[in-house]
Amino acid sequence: MLKSLSIRNVVLIDKLDLDFQSGFSVLSGETGAGKSILLDSVGLLLGRRAETGMIRTGCDKLTVVGTFEVEHKSNDLRQICESYDLDFDAEIVIKRTLDVDGKSKIFFNGEPITLKFLKEISGYLAEIHGQFDNQGLLNPATHRAVLDSYGGYDADLALLKETYDDYKTIKTSYENALRQYEEAQRDEENLRHWVDELVKLAPQENEIIELEDKRRQMMNAEKILENLGAAEKALNNTSQSVRESLRQAQAAVARVNNMLNDKFSGLFEVLDTALINVEEAEEEITAASNEVSLNQNDLDNVEERLFKLKSVARKHQITPEDLPRLLQEMSEKLAHLEQGEGDLQKLQKAQKEAWNKYEAVAQKVSQARKATALMLDGKIMVELPDLKMEKARFMTQITPKAPENWNENGIDDVCFMVTTNPGQPFGALNKIASGGELARFMLAIKVNLAQTSQVETMIFDEVDTGIGGATAQAVGEKLAKLGQNVQVLVVTHSPQVAAQSQHHFKVEKSTIDNVTTTTLRKLDEKEKREEIARMLSGEQITDEARAAAKVLIGA
Repeated sequence: MLKSLSIRNVVLIDKLDLDFQSGFSVLSGETGAGKSILLDSVGLLLGRRAETGMIRTGCDKLTVVGTFEVEHKSNDLRQICESYDLDFDAEIVIKRTLDVDGKSKIFFNGEPITLKFLKEISGYLAEIHGQFDNQGLLNPATHRAVLDSYGGYDADLALLKETYDDYKTIKTSYENALRQYEEAQRDEENLRHWVDELVKLAPQENEIIELEDKRRQMMNAEKILENLGAAEKALNNTSQSVRESLRQAQAAVARVNNMLNDKFSGLFEVLDTALINVEEAEEEITAASNEVSLNQNDLDNVEERLFKLKSVARKHQITPEDLPRLLQEMSEKLAHLEQGEGDLQKLQKAQKEAWNKYEAVAQKVSQARKATALMLDGKIMVELPDLKMEKARFMTQITPKAPENWNENGIDDVCFMVTTNPGQPFGALNKIASGGELARFMLAIKVNLAQTSQVETMIFDEVDTGIGGATAQAVGEKLAKLGQNVQVLVVTHSPQVAAQSQHHFKVEKSTIDNVTTTTLRKLDEKEKREEIARMLSGEQITDEARAAAKVLIGA
């Protein structure tokens, strides 16, 4: 509910801070006192367009701040806020500013937000009836959700979304598989040729690197052999080889060890290791020399293999290293092509089964909607005579969508329809009813929807237009009844409506030194009786009016 409202520099309001309570509250005052300014200020907090003409004369900026308590019906609202990385507990503070240059800023609990986001959450904060034709129940786009919420078949709605999501997932899989199959069919001849070519080429992992190394080796074979030969010659010097020198040194050390009881055994082992390493080096030099080929045919074969690999890679616009991967991918495409028709048939069958399951749930939800609509229509029709709308009719129209437009919300379009006079056709609620009729239709609907409504604050303007006496009394009683479930704020000129309120605020306008200011204050019980007496008799309050006011309040 709306807990508090702070207004600065809005039209005739200089500074105004208000606290509101739950239940039924009314705002009254003489015509032109500025009641609409208060509604406009709340409208700014709900996403209404901000215009510089609303800034008080002589000021450079207006500011409106509203605190909303959302503890009781905040689950859906919480999910929306969390999707924008915005957190809240039991309260939301909305602040909106506008300067004379037309620059507007909006804040959610101190965090800047967009107008789009404000409009998205406004439906969970409050509704103003009789002012904005595109808000709340006056927007046909909300009617399906309102009916579903009233019907209480949440489990079926959850299953409806689940089955639709399953169908969409399978449908996407089928469409992707079909696209791949059709692409493979179009390229089948080329694909088979390319796979055959790659199979014959038989590219191997890292083959191109190995061939490049081998080619470099073969192209430098003579120099490689020359250097390897020099290394071998150094180990086998004609005068005395390294091996022979090591053996002689080892024999000498052995003789010393025999004389000194193996005192230099460590030195002997070092010479032994060196001798072994020299022998191994000589063997590896010989093996390396044997690997080096001077055969031109071998070099030609390597060059030819490299050319084939690079040529095929260029044709497919990839690197030679990717040829093994390409062969695998093309082979898989061929395999899919060969078994693709069977896979498509399986997916197509699964898609049909998912659609049938979804359709069955959607039909069940549709039947539930029709039953709920009949019940809601009957209850609303009961309310209309008391609201001086005996000739009006209300009907929830449920029409089937074209199958291509079915979605997670089902197969129905829902629209609240009315006719206000006998013989006239039904039309959409926001197109047929006048301002005063709209407010009373909203009242009749909201009395029945209050238990399931997401909105905890409802503001009615012009709800008493064109009515009085017993009808106004009935309207007041219904507003009081509605106030048992939600916070109700009503701008009224009707003493019968005002008398039913739990809280009464008076809007007053004063002019000092040619400066006009609008104020709002809460009335105590005595002041409330006096204000209702004024509403009954006019500017000159009579004793009879005071007595009548006392009767109305006590009625």
